[in-house]
Amino acid sequence: MRDGARRRRVRRLAMGGAVVLALTGMNGPWVYRFSTERYHQYTIDKPEYKAANGHWDIVRFPERYRLNTIHAALLHTGKILLVAGSGNNQDNFDAKKFDTRLWDPVEGTVRSIPTPADLFCTGHTQLADGNLLIAGGTKRYETLKGDVTKAGGLMVVHNENPDKPVTLPAGTRFTGKKNGRTFVSKDPVLVPRAKKVFDRATGAFLRNDPGLGRIYVEAQKSGQKYQTGTQDNYRVRGLAGSDARNTYGIAQKLALDKKDFQGIRDAFEFDPVAERYIKVDPMNEARWYPTLTTMSDGRILSLSGLDEIGQLVPGKNEVFDPGTRKWTYTKGIRQFPTYPAVSLTQNGEMFYSGSNAGYGPDDVGRDPGIWNVATNKFTRLPGLSDPTLMETSGTVLLPPAQDEKYLVVGGGGVGESRLSSRRTRLIDLKDRNPRFVDGPELEKGTRYPQSSILPDDTVLVSGGSEDYRGRGASDILQARIYRPSSNTFDRVADPLVGRNYHSGSILLPDGRVMFFGSNPLYADKADTKPATFEQRIEIYTPPYLYRGSRPALGGGPRTVARGGSATFTSAHPSSIRTARLIRPSASTHVTDVDQRSVALDFERTANGITVTVPRNRNLVESGWYMLFVTDGRGTPSRARWIRVP
Repeated sequence: MRDGARRRRVRRLAMGGAVVLALTGMNGPWVYRFSTERYHQYTIDKPEYKAANGHWDIVRFPERYRLNTIHAALLHTGKILLVAGSGNNQDNFDAKKFDTRLWDPVEGTVRSIPTPADLFCTGHTQLADGNLLIAGGTKRYETLKGDVTKAGGLMVVHNENPDKPVTLPAGTRFTGKKNGRTFVSKDPVLVPRAKKVFDRATGAFLRNDPGLGRIYVEAQKSGQKYQTGTQDNYRVRGLAGSDARNTYGIAQKLALDKKDFQGIRDAFEFDPVAERYIKVDPMNEARWYPTLTTMSDGRILSLSGLDEIGQLVPGKNEVFDPGTRKWTYTKGIRQFPTYPAVSLTQNGEMFYSGSNAGYGPDDVGRDPGIWNVATNKFTRLPGLSDPTLMETSGTVLLPPAQDEKYLVVGGGGVGESRLSSRRTRLIDLKDRNPRFVDGPELEKGTRYPQSSILPDDTVLVSGGSEDYRGRGASDILQARIYRPSSNTFDRVADPLVGRNYHSGSILLPDGRVMFFGSNPLYADKADTKPATFEQRIEIYTPPYLYRGSRPALGGGPRTVARGGSATFTSAHPSSIRTARLIRPSASTHVTDVDQRSVALDFERTANGITVTVPRNRNLVESGWYMLFVTDGRGTPSRARWIRVP
């Protein structure tokens, strides 16, 4: 009996072992993944790992406050303005549901801000008084080929009368002289008077150059038979006398092709204290995907964008005067692709790196260079590698800004190209003959890289994707810190969230970096499942915040003039090694022309330090800055907000 019981126990153990082996075989991959993920989490949470690589954390807003963040700006109140507009969502646009949130990362509070227009794909920049200027946005979403039912396109209206402008209302009909087809305008258009041209030598009258107006027109009825294939002159219906003789339209092909997004002229300031939008005069040109950037005299330059008929604005740039809140055109014509990376140099001219995002011909405005806005002279800069892969690249003014060196990161082919660049490029504008040279290569070709200046004179570069909008599950879950002093990248902790199109990053006053957005096309590697917008915010804590104590500043004034000095208290002034003024970011579409880090001279006192602000207004633009100091280990203080008037 004992032998029988022993045999039964052996059989039970054998059967149990077989079950365990079978279950392990079925669930082995899951068990392996689970154990691997647990071990990875254990590793990245270890203090020594954080001190070497930093750490990522995800911030989840309450569901009612989540939004498709397209634009983000750090305000001098320490709060973050998160702007979605319609958030690349046609249903939101049709319902006029436009969203803005104001997030306080210290208190953890979020509130909704009434949004006056569709600020999806607007432009923005920091103003000297601390307000945020916002201009442009969306008038109409794109309509893909196949969904367009009425033939339409661009009509250029000519006015040959030098004595008066002509205004044509929405609904104006244009009938072709050859094709006989009639098209109707969707919006009103003001066509300026013709310009009289005289011979400079003799003063004799030569001709009238007609005034030109641009308008979108479409056929009165649906169908392919209303398309046109060639240029034609169009009679403007409803005009009589001299107006009828002097006013006419010219259009190329009017067809059922894809219709691009259209821009708006609307402009606003966001007041961080009142926490509301303030309407200002509209721009002269409608713009969707424009860049706004500060000029030498403190006015704001507005560049590029798609206009109210979905065409690239034809090189008509304009400036905003914060004093009058009005817009005027710049001298001459200078065309750029949308969201061009253009920023102020120390001699008052503008530097264009060639970085851009989105729209424009591949042979127009792609060359990098130095632009004198006053004379409209443009000097091309040589040496750029992968010059055809600059769309969706990132550009950053390396710290300290006095060195006037720029880093250009990655990029891709024009439009929906699958091509991407592993290159980084460097240029020193203080060289006698500036030219681009290659920096350290990236591991992968990278579109949409997010870059943020850090207080220790390094740059955090993270995210992006190898393909257009993350196609083929090509998001890059890698982050690196670039060190200008050695021209090297150091790999740090990997982000938890993939980010591509419609993403960005912002340095926070506590020295951490916030990441937002991502708008992939697909959710799977086979590109069969539509993706959703990434609404989670992620915070990266750099290694320098895992080194124990950090320096601190107290007291001191809130305002320091250029060339002026200010004294702040510090418990250990002897430990302070650097002082920096960092301009708060306003970021979208891998474009952040606001950020710069200015080195300050300083002297240690018995109880603190005295810092001195440089005199050059092109280096230190008027406005609010974060004042950071770092110790010998590169650990930064929390920022003090300082205004340069």
